[in-house]
Amino acid sequence: MSTRYPFTAVVGMDDLRLALLLNAVSPAVGGVLVRGEKGTAKSTAVRALAELLPAVPVVAGCRFSCDPASPDLGCPDGPHGTEPGVQRPARMVELPVGASEDRLVGSLDIEKALSEGVKAFEPGLLASAHRGILYVDEVNLLSDHLIDHLLDAAAMGSSYVEREGVSVRHAARFLLVGTMNPEEGELRPQLLDRFGLTVEVAASRDPQQRVEVVRRRLAFEDDPAAFADRWAADEAALRERIVTARALLPQVTLGDAVLLQIAATCAAFEVDGMRADIVMARTATALAAWAGRTEVTSEDVRQAALLALPHRRRRSPFDAPGLDEDKLDETLEEFKGQDQEPDEDPEPDGPGDGGPGDGGPGGGVPPQSDGPAAEHSPAPEEASPPAPSSPSPSPEPAPQGAGSGERAAVAASEPFRTKVLSVPGLGEGAAGRRSRARTEHGRTTGSVRPRGSLTKLHLAATVQAAAPYQKARGRTGPGLVVRRDDLRQATREGREGNLVLFAVDASGSMAARQRMSAVKGAVLSLLLDAYQRRDKVGLITFRGRAAEVALPPTSSVDAAAARLEKLPTGGRTPLSAGLLKAHDVLRVERLRDPSRRPLLVVVTDGRATGGGADPVALAARAARLHAADGTASVVVDCESGPVRLGLARELARELGGTAVTLDELRADSIAGLVRDVQGNRKTTARRAA
Repeated sequence: MSTRYPFTAVVGMDDLRLALLLNAVSPAVGGVLVRGEKGTAKSTAVRALAELLPAVPVVAGCRFSCDPASPDLGCPDGPHGTEPGVQRPARMVELPVGASEDRLVGSLDIEKALSEGVKAFEPGLLASAHRGILYVDEVNLLSDHLIDHLLDAAAMGSSYVEREGVSVRHAARFLLVGTMNPEEGELRPQLLDRFGLTVEVAASRDPQQRVEVVRRRLAFEDDPAAFADRWAADEAALRERIVTARALLPQVTLGDAVLLQIAATCAAFEVDGMRADIVMARTATALAAWAGRTEVTSEDVRQAALLALPHRRRRSPFDAPGLDEDKLDETLEEFKGQDQEPDEDPEPDGPGDGGPGDGGPGGGVPPQSDGPAAEHSPAPEEASPPAPSSPSPSPEPAPQGAGSGERAAVAASEPFRTKVLSVPGLGEGAAGRRSRARTEHGRTTGSVRPRGSLTKLHLAATVQAAAPYQKARGRTGPGLVVRRDDLRQATREGREGNLVLFAVDASGSMAARQRMSAVKGAVLSLLLDAYQRRDKVGLITFRGRAAEVALPPTSSVDAAAARLEKLPTGGRTPLSAGLLKAHDVLRVERLRDPSRRPLLVVVTDGRATGGGADPVALAARAARLHAADGTASVVVDCESGPVRLGLARELARELGGTAVTLDELRADSIAGLVRDVQGNRKTTARRAA
């Protein structure tokens, strides 16, 4: 068994350690979502938590970890007797991003279920995680169908596995912990709300603290066992503190004044629903128990708000999470009761005031023994991590060939709900909500022989395949004699996510008549639509003499919105360069992810004034490259004014796509819009012939 990095040896990250420890004290808090840049030891801290959890009593031989004091009456391995249970360490089960549905929820032997009526169930990860930790690294990259199962289990505390009328249910109550890098995309709001607490982490900017991180990591890698022994006493002390806090938790009281503060805080920050109030109450109670107190204080409420509310108050994927602490303090002060004076007893310390091996708000970190102290709270500049909408540490590249007509970036107009743009045909890409595709979920459209394990049985087709052979197989009873060759897999049609690549004209003509604000608003609206439909996005801009990839294809819509916001305008219109750059990007992406179909969105007025002796002809030739590849495309026509040349619509014809105006892009527009991006494909085919 490999040795894990000790929790008490983690340097800094006070908020993260505190959030994890509060969930260890009170699993009812609801788990932790850890957001932060890569390389910040998010996974290391989470995995180390499992070693601190107390042992769990379970029924001997039960695959579903039933509690011998109150076994699950519906347990598939039950009914259980009254024998004493056995102790086993708390589990931390990791859910891989690419796991199958059967791996998560378990699977049934369909052949036995049909022929013998036997519920032969193989438990999945949800069963293994019951009464433990379910950890999902890169949780924002998890497929939608797995997220749906997580949501159901988190809401009901149980998991259901159903296969054509045969069902199995088992308890599935677990501490959900997820880590994610916001640069790679955001979480669905439903799953985001299921995490009780959220923490932003960032690498320390203090050189001394960074030195200590490296020193400890190298020491661990040189001799993991010796390093763990060095911290064993502090681990044991912290484990004992968790047990003590758990025992004290039922005695902690929430006064009416504190409950009023919690409700007023949630109302002030306009969070949705009532889950935030409940989570704040549980978190504040756990904070009091962790500090050794039996009464919740205003400071507990404040700390609970900082952990439980930032991810619940967001209104769009482009808003950075966080709380206005001045507003929080004003709200708490306004609703502070007379019985909420600060505790004058020096004994019941706060989370960072001298508990066993304490070294900061997270508790449990021993004092430094080999160099300058490294356990202090982060410096002020790192206490507020950078917003996820600014993922790139490098400055924006200097514009090329902008000329003297360059204009500063303008703000985008208010985003709006767009009409649906989708790729024609039937794809097989990652699950999403944009274009039609063959998926594991959706409406059943037919059946095929299974390749590999059977996951979705088509019952009617299976019976039809087995029926002619019943007499030859010697069937005598009511059961159907089913062989492997009779089984049929259901084919289903759902929706997929696409790669939406934006090619945005940032030339001087786009800046005329203040059009760029409206253009940015339209692109921002399309980005919001892409976020909701689980697409990947990329951004190309062209102006002056060349085009550049402002953002390579990514799942982070925040990053695309940030680049769009900083986009200046000016110079000529190298339309052909923009289309050729888009062609190169799509060619590479087809090699990386051949199943994800692209949608090219060109935002321009259609003018081509740079890039060669005949820029219009060059742009047409570049457009025909996309048409030859079969790339679905839309041209957002930004031309305005009484005299219009129709150049954008001509470009759309060359692309084999369709053109829409900014007004036609709105979902509430009375103008018609073809939903499938087919445009003039037939016309293009006739011209090519």
